[in-house]
Amino acid sequence: MVSIDVCDSAFDPWDRLAQYQRDCMDSAGSVGATAVFVGTMRDLNEGDAVQGMLLEHYPGMTERYLEKISQAAAGRWNLIDSLIVHRVGELLPGEPIVLVAVWSAHRKEAFEASRWLMEELKSKAPFWKKERLAEGSRWVEHNTPG
Repeated sequence: MVSIDVCDSAFDPWDRLAQYQRDCMDSAGSVGATAVFVGTMRDLNEGDAVQGMLLEHYPGMTERYLEKISQAAAGRWNLIDSLIVHRVGELLPGEPIVLVAVWSAHRKEAFEASRWLMEELKSKAPFWKKERLAEGSRWVEHNTPG
């Protein structure tokens, strides 16, 4: 099972994780490992102070891509479940942008799948970032290396 949520309002990743585990996981007894990644907005990029960011996406296309990589991870590793929550819209430094959680019987699969999902998401998912600086704004052309 995989779950994807692209949301345009702030979310608490730890509440979302707990809620998902409580409400959506029917195979909790078989879970031996949970790998979780939470990405937050930084206040510095390319040496400049960043005051905020607009994160845009193509509705429908973005969700389909996240579903595709989640299904690919499930086929590549022996996963029980996965969850991706990604924020869009206006963000402020310190706010969560992304939650990736992976459940499996063993830690190796959970760690590897979680990292792979995050790298695929950062490098290929259809999201666009526009940073708000003290003097104007700019589109982010390249993601930071892993």
